[in-house]
Amino acid sequence: MNWLFKYANPHNFMRLSGVVLPFTAIGAALGIAAALWLGFSAPPDYQQGRTVLILFIHVPAAILATAVYGAIAVCSLLSLVWRHPLSDTAARAAAPFGALFTALGLITGALWGKPMWGTYWVWDARLTSFLLLLFLYMGYMALWNAIEDETRAARAAAILALVGAVNIPIIKFSVEWWSTLHQGESIVSGKLAPVFLAPLLLMMTGYALLFATLWMVRIRTAIIERRARGLMQGAA
Repeated sequence: MNWLFKYANPHNFMRLSGVVLPFTAIGAALGIAAALWLGFSAPPDYQQGRTVLILFIHVPAAILATAVYGAIAVCSLLSLVWRHPLSDTAARAAAPFGALFTALGLITGALWGKPMWGTYWVWDARLTSFLLLLFLYMGYMALWNAIEDETRAARAAAILALVGAVNIPIIKFSVEWWSTLHQGESIVSGKLAPVFLAPLLLMMTGYALLFATLWMVRIRTAIIERRARGLMQGAA
């Protein structure tokens, strides 16, 4: 745990992130570009035709949506239990990106669902729990903005994030616990053909690196803003 608190120091975080940022940004660009090239070069699926291309946008977005919320929950736990100095800043910075990934997952899922299921939306367990995830993100961001006192806002938002984390395993296992239209997992089980698996994994890596890049930028911006406010208050 000591290594974690070492980088809780804003100065250490700024120094480390400044070194890492160029690599994550370049990695994200290369990963997404390679995934798009391989994906659009792949042959049509024997069942889905060219609509299978939505796979490369939808699946990484859905995975990142839940992963980002998991990161927010971990940061919230660090804040409430160990008082990690940067945890609230990191959690707040991640929320807009998580909401964006969730919205992208919902939109692309609907576009994919129409040709596959004959409908854009059904109120089954997977889709409903994933929609709830978007509401949790929105509620989390709204709570931060609704309370003027930053300490109280951080505590309330952290509690909401931890309570909402119950929804993550529901999203994950909903297709196993209930009968749904949504298909089950196909990556680990080996059901996905290699010609589609390679660009999908590249896109997932690109998405993850893109999030890491943007997340670090937002945290760095928040630290700079906090320093600027401190200097202004000191000057006053």
